[in-house]
Order: sequence, then C-alpha cells, then structure tokens
Amino acid sequence: MSNGPSPRRLGAALLGLLQGHVALLAHELEDQRNQALRALLLGGLCLAFALLLLIGLSALLLIVYWETHRLAVATGLCLFYGFGLLGCGTWLLLSLRNAAAPFSASLEELQRDREQLLP
Repeated sequence: MSNGPSPRRLGAALLGLLQGHVALLAHELEDQRNQALRALLLGGLCLAFALLLLIGLSALLLIVYWETHRLAVATGLCLFYGFGLLGCGTWLLLSLRNAAAPFSASLEELQRDREQLLP
C-alpha cells in the first residue's frame, strides 16, 4: 500500500473542485443576464419617455415662438440635442471602459486554486 493519494481520490477531488467552479460560473452568468435584461428594459422605457418628452417640449417651444423666433428656436433645439448626444455618448464610452471585468469571482477562485495546487 502506498502512502500517496490514490488516482481515484485525486480524480474525485479534481472533479469536486471543477464542480464548484462550474456552479460559481453558472451563478455569475445568471446574475449578469438578469442585470443586463433589467438594465435593457429600464433603459428602453427611459428612452421612450425621454423622447416623448423632448418631442412635446420641442413642439411647445415652436408653437409659442412660431410668429417671432421660429428659426432661432429650431436652431437652439438642434444645438441642445447635438450637445446632449455628444455628452451621453462620451459618458457611455467612459463607463464601458471603466466597467468591472465580468466573472471576476471565478477568476479569483481559479487563481487561489492554482496557488494552492502548484508548489
């Protein structure tokens, strides 16, 4: 009888370790999916209501100033919407660049296991 672990025990230990990692990865995938769907739904609703509000306010301004300053109001609205687009686009790009890496918990767990298994 040898003093070292049997291949069967070693295989079972590795399988158990792999099962834990797969379970963690599945949990993180589900969380990411739920978060993405919620953000997509709420973002779409916010966008729809914001567009309806902007259309209504733009029409109101054009109606109020139709006789005196219709070209100035239309130009001002276009400039306002253009600057808003640039600001939001910049903000979106910055937030995407600074976002946390997905599956960070799984990667950290794999790194800890590698450090424990390798001499």
